[in-house]
Amino acid sequence: MATADHAVAHVLTGYRPKTTAECVDLERVLGVVEAGGAPWDRSTPLHITASALIVHPDSGRVLLRWHQRHQSWLLVGGHGDPGEYDPLAIALREGREETGLPDLAPWPDADVRHVVIVPVPASSREPAHEHADVRYVLATSVPEAVRPENPDAPLRWLTPDEARMAITEANVLDTLSRVESLLARG
Repeated sequence: MATADHAVAHVLTGYRPKTTAECVDLERVLGVVEAGGAPWDRSTPLHITASALIVHPDSGRVLLRWHQRHQSWLLVGGHGDPGEYDPLAIALREGREETGLPDLAPWPDADVRHVVIVPVPASSREPAHEHADVRYVLATSVPEAVRPENPDAPLRWLTPDEARMAITEANVLDTLSRVESLLARG
């Protein structure tokens, strides 16, 4: 098994899906990994990405990022750069790049919180495809340090109730509900 395959398989070993739909998505992700090849290669119709919902545990707020292509409020995250194969490291890097937050860390632990396959519409640069997204929760203690990476990608700190009203994607609402239960405990 190649390095990229091994890293993803290791992360997903022992992960227990929460819904029937997530079971189906996880099986598809594992199928991509087991098939060999390059599960992170963005030129394939289904490839792995990593994302996170960023939280400020002290205030109970979550951070959402506007995605111009999808015209919706989503999580931070994205594709691995060449040579990157660890989903958590990718989510952390993407989180720092997209928010400017210097102290992001897994919260309350480094466990995967959601695995979901998300359709991505075609653009002028690429055909429609799917992201097999491995999702985490990251926390910051300095929410005021947030800085969008560009003017077309604003960021918003919201309570979970406010976030539920802003989110239009069912899979992101599912991730939010999983994080809400962690915030309630934390």
